[in-house]
Amino acid sequence: MSLYCLDNHRTPEQLEEMRRLEAAGICLFCPDGLRSHPTQRIIRETAHWHITPNAYPYKGTAVHLLLVPHEHVTDLADLSEPARLDFFQALQWVRNEYDLTYYGLGIRNGDCRYTGGTIAHVHVHLLVGDTTPDSPPVRFRFSS
Repeated sequence: MSLYCLDNHRTPEQLEEMRRLEAAGICLFCPDGLRSHPTQRIIRETAHWHITPNAYPYKGTAVHLLLVPHEHVTDLADLSEPARLDFFQALQWVRNEYDLTYYGLGIRNGDCRYTGGTIAHVHVHLLVGDTTPDSPPVRFRFSS
């Protein structure tokens, strides 16, 4: 299975970057890939998770962060118990750091060819909708 599901890209720039990483055999969301990526910025790291802004945020978001486990799995349920428990510390940090009183979480599990995802490494989208009057609603795909 590929590291990237190219058909699910949202922008030409994202597709170009996915192709580059796929050709190099680099999983962007594994720790080495994330730490060495020229434009990806890690804002917090716990024992088992990285927190990073989404480089391709969804329309209508005021905040779009990704919580990415260090472990390379495609399903949240396949994470080790310590990583599953540590998720809540990472989530609590985000909620407190950004003083969030509302937010949504989106997680796609399994084969990204069918979930609408772009990368075969599970990650959690933390989404806060933009409340300005003309901002569109946030849309999150769960199928291809």
